[in-house]
Amino acid sequence: MGNHSLLNEFILLGIPQTEGLETVLLVIFSSIYLFTLLGNLLIFTAIISSSTLHTPMYFFLGLLSVFDMLFPSVTCPKMLFYLSGLSRAISYKGCAAQLFFYHLLGSTEGCLYSVMAYDRYVAICHPLRYMLIMKPAVCVSLVTVALLVGCVHATTLTSFTFQLTYCGPNQVDHFFCDIPAVLPLACTDSSLAQRVGSINVGLLALTLLFSVCVSYTHIGIAILRIRSAEGRQKAFSTCSAHLTAILCAYGPVIIIYLQRTPNPLLGALVQILNNIVSPMLNLLIYSLRNKEVKRSLKKVLQNVFIVQE
Repeated sequence: MGNHSLLNEFILLGIPQTEGLETVLLVIFSSIYLFTLLGNLLIFTAIISSSTLHTPMYFFLGLLSVFDMLFPSVTCPKMLFYLSGLSRAISYKGCAAQLFFYHLLGSTEGCLYSVMAYDRYVAICHPLRYMLIMKPAVCVSLVTVALLVGCVHATTLTSFTFQLTYCGPNQVDHFFCDIPAVLPLACTDSSLAQRVGSINVGLLALTLLFSVCVSYTHIGIAILRIRSAEGRQKAFSTCSAHLTAILCAYGPVIIIYLQRTPNPLLGALVQILNNIVSPMLNLLIYSLRNKEVKRSLKKVLQNVFIVQE
């Protein structure tokens, strides 16, 4: 990367139009971040420690908890660092690494949403064949494919972004290094990288969202066939909650990368929803609404208190 840049570092300007609110934002974001880390760690521990939760659905929920710890950790620590009054500088390689891991983890988690939707489709529409279809080898293969898709996606975007020359201004008008904020700083024509980024991100997001919609359409049709009104209401409640979490993940991505003229304030607000709020929502929607997870979590907490005593 050094051959394509004369800059050693970038300066993150942070969230636009928030001057003087650094202390308030620091308290809010650090609280959300710590809650997300601790909550997902407890959920992951609960799933690992309970043999009754060693099923495909909870395998994917456990992985989602891991990604929801890693994904905000790409951007949050640096943001909290400069909100506390410390340096806003990030090295050139650090900026490239932040962009790479943001898209690697984000796209892999997007693929995981599709896998989880397919898992629910099989469980509801083909319950008798569920364990036959969702064998451990199949689950591991689906996750491996998701990681490969994320790796190819992130490598492509990072390569196109940082093969450009950066020799002039180094102020990134955002709270982390992302394509719409970094590309305007390039000294060479960035139109190709912009098109590749928009097409790559947009196509992947729309494809994954379509796959989720197909799965949940079949699930919805199956739910309508349930004779019990209570059963239908419970199933619809679960599906609507899951779809809400998925829209909170895909919506921001589609808004940011498909807009022709980037809006720094809109981009920052949408990315906050995607980076910081969505992992917390996943914790509340996917896991803490689940009776089996809550029961296992209660046992884990009881064991912790017993050990301390």
